[in-house]
Amino acid sequence: MKPRNELSFIKLTPLYLAAAALFCSLVDAADWPQWRGPNRDAKATDFKAPTVWPKALTQKWKVTVGDGVATPALVGDKLYVFSRVEGDEVTRCLNASDGKELWQDKYESLGASGPASQHSGPRSSPAVANGKVVTLGVRGMLSCLDAASGKKLWRKDDFHAYPSFFPSSSPMIVDGLAIAQLGGRDNGAIVAYDLATGDEKWKWSGPSPAYGSPVLLIIGGTKLVVASTDTKLVAVNAADGKLAWESVATPQGGGPGGPGGPGGGGPGGGRGMGGGGQDRKAATPIVDGEIIITAGRGVKAVKLEKDKDKFVARELWSNPDKSVQFNTPVLKNGMLYGLSSDLFCINAKDGKTAWSAPLPSNAPLRGAIDLPAFAPVFAGLQTPADPAAPGNPGRPAGPGGPGGPGGPGGRGGRGGGGGGGGFGSIVDAGSVLLALTPASQLIVFEPSDKEFKQVASYKVAETPTHAHPIASGNRLFIKDKDSVILWTIE
Repeated sequence: MKPRNELSFIKLTPLYLAAAALFCSLVDAADWPQWRGPNRDAKATDFKAPTVWPKALTQKWKVTVGDGVATPALVGDKLYVFSRVEGDEVTRCLNASDGKELWQDKYESLGASGPASQHSGPRSSPAVANGKVVTLGVRGMLSCLDAASGKKLWRKDDFHAYPSFFPSSSPMIVDGLAIAQLGGRDNGAIVAYDLATGDEKWKWSGPSPAYGSPVLLIIGGTKLVVASTDTKLVAVNAADGKLAWESVATPQGGGPGGPGGPGGGGPGGGRGMGGGGQDRKAATPIVDGEIIITAGRGVKAVKLEKDKDKFVARELWSNPDKSVQFNTPVLKNGMLYGLSSDLFCINAKDGKTAWSAPLPSNAPLRGAIDLPAFAPVFAGLQTPADPAAPGNPGRPAGPGGPGGPGGPGGRGGRGGGGGGGGFGSIVDAGSVLLALTPASQLIVFEPSDKEFKQVASYKVAETPTHAHPIASGNRLFIKDKDSVILWTIE
């Protein structure tokens, strides 16, 4: 295979000139320019919910783009899609109105291997700002392209290592810097590159990246990049990369934990997706002013405050009863809505569970992935060994420490959750919340601190859906296993 940093192709179509003329780097309310939207908080501010929801959505177009679970980025009328086709990782720019391809860039790359090969394509969402598109591939390749033409501006492959289950963290663009979590067990880092030139501006070295994505927190005018590693949560200064604060280290896998809840008996809880005893740190931190909410094995809130020349954290609350695994809750009007083996709502002021409700029978979290084969890997029962990952040998489960009391033990290995939760996503669409399960069922429900109230439900794809839905105007963009679909609400 040719060196990846030397192999790059640009495919331009006659629509390229129109793309260049119409492209605008400014983010407006209708845009979804990066992971979880403009502010990385899963809020779709321009969505127009109908007074009466139709019986069915209208499909406008469907385009095959390749394998991958990365959520596309929407800027203006351009949709940027990152996926895998055969032996290449491919970035495409599509016309959002009709799905026609405007340009394409690709480079040769291996995909995820071992048990993680069920998701062999990219997991990290593109970030678009200042006329640039930044992507992070499944083997750690960081690329920056011109958003109007697809021209490669720079490409980095400096670490040659990655987390055990391959990169899932999405890059971000802050003040002209492309910031990404890179490396693996022995060379984990948060790195900032000059967006225009690719020159490294700063690097913080630490533990391996976890599987959530970094977010921005501003305290007293200081911008901090908050990121999960496999052992702790850190905040580094966005201007120079210096460590501002770090949490107490907690091993990602934990120990064997307790015996689990009724019907459990797995490591630290139910035998679903890793029960109470495991926290794969796959949820993105949630920022609310100076408060950081983390979800995984339980949900916890801390307030970060400036104390003279340092930052200190004060725990506000902890809820051990609700856990998530491979999705991030959304905060709306002081309430936190999440997906586990059920839908739940937590009061973000005191951490108390407001309600929980089973998923509708037509919207399981199960079925999008071969859980019996995949769950033991994330449960810590086995670790993928990837001989093609230089400098990144498989991570042994290890004793990991006592593992605490084993968490709440879950609900005993129920399909996709058991107390550890499963896959899925929730988007705040204004007057409604949109929950998308891996079984490609879109659940529309009302935000409420009293009860779950479903408004509508739609089947939006024929193959599994792990990316977030993008809601803009009356449009819903859905990325399934290998296609992008535009639905409209009419």
